[in-house]
Amino acid sequence: MSAAIEASGLGKRYGRTWALRDCSLTIPAGHVVGLVGPNGAGKTTLLSLAVGLATPTAGQVRVAGGRTAGSAAALDAVAFVAQEAALYRNLSVADMLRVGRSLNRRWDTGRAQSRLAELGVPLTKKVGALSGGQRSQVALTLALAKCPELLILDEPLAALDPVARHDFMSALLAAVSEDGVSVVFSSHVVAELERVCDYVVVVHGGRIQVSGEVEELVAGHHVLTGPTEHADAVSRRFPVVRDRRAFAQAHLLVRAPDPAAAPPGWQHHSIGLEELLLAYMREPSASVLPGPKPAPDKQIAC
Repeated sequence: MSAAIEASGLGKRYGRTWALRDCSLTIPAGHVVGLVGPNGAGKTTLLSLAVGLATPTAGQVRVAGGRTAGSAAALDAVAFVAQEAALYRNLSVADMLRVGRSLNRRWDTGRAQSRLAELGVPLTKKVGALSGGQRSQVALTLALAKCPELLILDEPLAALDPVARHDFMSALLAAVSEDGVSVVFSSHVVAELERVCDYVVVVHGGRIQVSGEVEELVAGHHVLTGPTEHADAVSRRFPVVRDRRAFAQAHLLVRAPDPAAAPPGWQHHSIGLEELLLAYMREPSASVLPGPKPAPDKQIAC
């Protein structure tokens, strides 16, 4: 299967400060991918590099089946929706469609008009007079009208209320189902990822913490509960993501494909996606990740 995004040794530095480093990642095509991490983790930097809005300091990134990010071929195949959608508030929706048609070599005006009609977004209305949810739908429509192979969205839900978030994601999933487009979107709304994503990537401190298909990641992590005095021995046996110890009992979230491998006297419990993602977001663990630890440079918000 071709890759939606493939990064090798990818890094971005501003002066002496790294926003992203040592990023090697392959996201297979055909997935709805959630990119998650705390503020300043490197999510926007990774997406900007994939779209071609930024140039790598180190390594390389290819998109949509091996196209170099930012190349003419990649620009034709990739659509991008930023958190602050690039919409002209004084233009009508119809005028925005004409702008999109003039800026892209591939464009489906009929599909865009039909989609907005189904959503009840009037073409004659100025963008600035639309609700936040309607503006987000216009931005998504402009992206889909490019007929992309890969759709990248940076925090598309951040400014939307719960109803608008639900409507946006429903419309996005419908488009994915119809066109088979690969989707990568960053989000802080961890609770909603399980409903819409089948693949996740966690970024923390400018580095990839974990990535993979949702079902495989959830099945491959377990909470082991047992006597604190034996916790060190367990942590040497399994990669530990989260370590919680009280005087008598320890709770270790470990990456272990076989829960039956728990030591005698220890119980194992399954874990949900939200708890798993939050653990990686809170506690990046060198025991889980290969490679050297990051140097003590400052990380920047990105």
